[in-house]
Amino acid sequence: MPSRATARTAPVGTVTRGTTNPNRLRRMDRWIAAVHGRELRRAADPVAVDLGYGAAPWTAVELLHRLRTVAPHTRVVGVEIDPARVAAAEPYAREGLDFRHGGFEVPLGPDSGRPLLIRAANVLRQYDEGQVAAVWARLCARLAPASEHSGGGLLVEGTCDEIGRRHVWVALGPEGPRTVTLATRLGSLDRPSDLAERLPKALIHRNVPGEPVHAFLRDFDRAWAAAAPYASYGARQRWMRAVRDLAADWPVTDGPVRWRQGEVTVRWAALAPRG
Repeated sequence: MPSRATARTAPVGTVTRGTTNPNRLRRMDRWIAAVHGRELRRAADPVAVDLGYGAAPWTAVELLHRLRTVAPHTRVVGVEIDPARVAAAEPYAREGLDFRHGGFEVPLGPDSGRPLLIRAANVLRQYDEGQVAAVWARLCARLAPASEHSGGGLLVEGTCDEIGRRHVWVALGPEGPRTVTLATRLGSLDRPSDLAERLPKALIHRNVPGEPVHAFLRDFDRAWAAAAPYASYGARQRWMRAVRDLAADWPVTDGPVRWRQGEVTVRWAALAPRG
């Protein structure tokens, strides 16, 4: 019988660079815990997947810790397409934390249902833009379905820098994309459009005139400039004022509690690529 580190069939996807660092995904994790913690708590056996955790398992270990602060029964499965990385992660396996060899098929085994969370950070960066929709559809099909009492599972797919100062991610439910979130350490920011280099693959090539994401970042920069007087109170107050002004013209879905964290979330439909 094959071990957990050996797949029965070839996994779907290609090996990533594997770059990882402790605390790199802290902003994404904290957002997930805040917005999706209720769904995890309501489930009898909530399973979260860290898809493509990389050369070391730090992000999977941290995801378990952060999710258990809001949903103590959560289990995390780290999935990696490189079997050597799975073998290297095995010493870190413990109650609630497992590692499996696989890719976009998300192999969880017969003892697990569909996951309530799939986090795929910096995984699609090396893929072509034209491949993103098929990958999203495949991963969304693996999520726990929505029901009368649940919004279903959540796929969080996005990109960040090497030490986690700047993130942009898309949140998708079983039905498809819902929102886009920008998150940053405010002290590292000259202007909101600095985050453009961290747009996920679905948007990064669309930051050109005529595309919604370009117009959004342009308007965000203008709101940031107009909020310059608030800089004397600190970058957080300036960010919050800029986001408040931005929300007059763009469908911002969150509020001051999240803005204070250096975040803003907008409906996907407002930023979706044209055509």
